[in-house]
Amino acid sequence: MTADPPVSPWNIANVVTVARIFLVPVFAVFVVLSGMEHTGWRVAACLLFVFISATDFVDGWLARSRGLVTDFGKLADPIADKALIGTALVLLSYYDALPWWVTVVILARELGITLWRMAIRNRTVVAADRGGKLKTVLQITAVSWMLFPWPSPLDAVGLWLMYAALILTVLTGMDYLWKAFKSRESEPNRSS
Repeated sequence: MTADPPVSPWNIANVVTVARIFLVPVFAVFVVLSGMEHTGWRVAACLLFVFISATDFVDGWLARSRGLVTDFGKLADPIADKALIGTALVLLSYYDALPWWVTVVILARELGITLWRMAIRNRTVVAADRGGKLKTVLQITAVSWMLFPWPSPLDAVGLWLMYAALILTVLTGMDYLWKAFKSRESEPNRSS
């Protein structure tokens, strides 16, 4: 019996991921053109953000359903996620729609957990759990709401959604670290 050949990194799932990365600067331009004041550009930025976010689910589904999971995809997918969310948070803070401390806390958690995952990827793969997935959905929902030009008082809902996303982001980050600590604790002593 022969082993399956390795999956080429040049596959449809990875193409979608790379396209997502290249669309992030376009999204940033839309937000800048809107200045968070021009209704048409805000709607365009919101729609593009939702589209790019949806492709995250598409590339993951393609990779799993068609057996196209690659090391490149495992690395590029979280980079694309963090690039989009990070860009959105920084721009929302720049235009005073979101307090900077919220952006700093979320980005610190996201970058910290991503770097940790990359550091241990040779030993184990830490899959996103339900809490992590819910956190991502809540972040996407909050950013989308804040980008859309809702009339008052509906516009305030976005900030409350972001605070909920912040709490879940911190809690899931602490959960990842706790699981990492417990897994290290349960590993056999390799010093002998």
